[in-house]
Amino acid sequence: MKENIAGYWEIKSVEMPDGSIKDFDINTSVDYIEVSANKGSRKKLMPQADGTFREFPTVESFEFLERNDSLFMYYKTPYADWIETVVKATDSLLVVQNSDKKEYVYRRFRKLNLTN
Repeated sequence: MKENIAGYWEIKSVEMPDGSIKDFDINTSVDYIEVSANKGSRKKLMPQADGTFREFPTVESFEFLERNDSLFMYYKTPYADWIETVVKATDSLLVVQNSDKKEYVYRRFRKLNLTN
């Protein structure tokens, strides 16, 4: 499952603990996740019309932990620490759940080049 996490992801929906769903049809930013062994990082990028990205300055580092057949991402920044449980990770879909029981569904981002 870990091997499918790296790459560009855009939020598709968030399922709240009460079962309600917030859909995201248009995204102005995407998450870029890098993975190396048991560590990784996530940063926000803003896609540009020419197919490039503008980077946000914040990078969130994490470590993987596998326990009881579950995969966890432990984040630590100067501002906060948190854990996300990887519910599903395929080549086209990433689903993570945070400690508030919100489930975030991401789809693989495909770059667009609108200048040609």
